[in-house]
Amino acid sequence: MKSREIHLTQHFTGPVKPDYFEMTEVDLPDPGEGEIQVKNAWLSVDPYMRGRMIGIKTYVDPFRIGAPMEGGAVGQVIKSNADGFAEGDWVMSMNGWREGWTGSAAGITKLDANLLPLEAYLGVAGLTGMTAYIGIKRMIELKEGETLWMSAAAGAVGSAGVQFAKAMGAHVIATAGGAEKTAFCSEIGADAVVDYKAVDDLAGAVREAAKPFGGVDTYFENVGGDHLQAALDVIKPFGRIAACGMIARYNDDTPLPGPTNLTQIVAKKLTIRGFIAPDHFDIYESFVSDLSSWMMAGKVKTRDTVFEGIDKTPEAFMGLFTGQNIGKMLVKL
Repeated sequence: MKSREIHLTQHFTGPVKPDYFEMTEVDLPDPGEGEIQVKNAWLSVDPYMRGRMIGIKTYVDPFRIGAPMEGGAVGQVIKSNADGFAEGDWVMSMNGWREGWTGSAAGITKLDANLLPLEAYLGVAGLTGMTAYIGIKRMIELKEGETLWMSAAAGAVGSAGVQFAKAMGAHVIATAGGAEKTAFCSEIGADAVVDYKAVDDLAGAVREAAKPFGGVDTYFENVGGDHLQAALDVIKPFGRIAACGMIARYNDDTPLPGPTNLTQIVAKKLTIRGFIAPDHFDIYESFVSDLSSWMMAGKVKTRDTVFEGIDKTPEAFMGLFTGQNIGKMLVKL
């Protein structure tokens, strides 16, 4: 089996450019003992991957130059030399950014293709949905009747979080950029939506939107920058913040000054908890149970932005930073 795969050509800071990626074709070996060969069908691109392109170790090792990149993928077993895996099985792995792969079956997850659409395992039913769930349930400990401000609410994690919070009985203020994205936030149940691109005073707009619900109790941080500045101003005393990501800062060449109102953390006695989803897999069974109930009750819907073809993977990734995606960004092979 031949496979085309995407390699990183150099580590870099600043905006992502197409010439930082190259595509090569390789011949895949037959699977050895305990190995499987998989033809990928769906690939995930996610903002956290940007940190692996700088060349320094953060909470995960950087991508290696001249080697296939990694990311979530769903594929079908073509050949198996591993117990428990048969030709035709669908599996999820971190062997993305490539059309196929041969490797160990250890740690590979088998999927039920009859339970959900396969791509959902990379989105709301996968690490994306679990990230939103961890932030809301464990970091914020959202309670029924409280008000959550969800930033980047039309994105993959954000749109899952909006729906999870509503299913838990909370009020949700969503912020997103542009008419199409704000309309999507309303469709998935947000109580109020603010188009941050259309307002001069983000804090004032969110504060006004939250008035009918008694103000903002909790904030889910996906953006950073001006959003965090506004959140510190708007959130009520004893507010809780889940810090999931800060995509507005990922492409900075050099670190920029942070919010000028950090004293609000002390004055308002705020709790801010940063988290990385893989540290919280002990909550997985609870996530699956709640998500199943919510989806069966029609409380959670999915929407994806799909690019087609392995050659479109870098373009799909770059689109995350220019706001091209509504819901989960995926590549279909």
